[in-house]
Amino acid sequence: VGVDGRWFLIDAGRGCLMRLAAAGVGPTLLERLLVTHLHSDHVTDLNDVITTRWITGFPPLPLPVVGPQGTQRFVDDTLRMLGPDIGWRVAHHDDVVAGPEVHVTETTGVMGEVVVDDGVRIIAAPTDHRPVHPTVAYRVEADGRSVVLAGDTVPCEGLDHLCAGADVYVQTVVRDDVIRNVPVPRLHDVLDYHSTVADAARTAARSGVGTLVLNHCVPTPGPDPDGPNGRNEWLALASEHFDGEVLLPDDLDRIPVGT
Repeated sequence: VGVDGRWFLIDAGRGCLMRLAAAGVGPTLLERLLVTHLHSDHVTDLNDVITTRWITGFPPLPLPVVGPQGTQRFVDDTLRMLGPDIGWRVAHHDDVVAGPEVHVTETTGVMGEVVVDDGVRIIAAPTDHRPVHPTVAYRVEADGRSVVLAGDTVPCEGLDHLCAGADVYVQTVVRDDVIRNVPVPRLHDVLDYHSTVADAARTAARSGVGTLVLNHCVPTPGPDPDGPNGRNEWLALASEHFDGEVLLPDDLDRIPVGT
């Protein structure tokens, strides 16, 4: 999320720094990392964010991180894992005299907790991705505009609280109609702790948001927009339940908020 040159990264999934670089946002430009939950696919590149921001900063910059309870322990474990690499880099660079600093703020689970308020207001609320617990979503507000980053969750009170009247609502989604046709029980397990396309659309309609953005789509939409499981199928499913704008963007697409 970008606000007048201030950049906030939501989760640190696979390849996130490569995508940031392609978008022209180096890791030293990040003001804060917001973690929704500690599932591996959402934090697997935290080590890359920490080390690359540290070693490319002149001087090295601390990384502020906000996340659910357990984030501090995860960061500590990550830094321990990086111990040898950190030691080698300190030994190699005369101007690097200490390892990376990561400043963690853990959310409390209070509904509507304000975790940042310095021109950009960031509000957190608990979500439901059980058995993963705790999990949170974030609402980022600035200049009368708002965007909600939900992460993985089923519809819940916290999500409704954050989404109320938001300009943009970004939700990870699954296609239950497709997944149920795959004869692999383990794949069916994803259905009980993710929002379906219809779930996300109903949340958007119920909360009065302006634009619904579908992301982290499972399964990946097919290459033919008009073919089976194509982009247009996903959009049509959402539009059955939500009359506002629905987007299914590609990586590096930019979505204006409140314009």
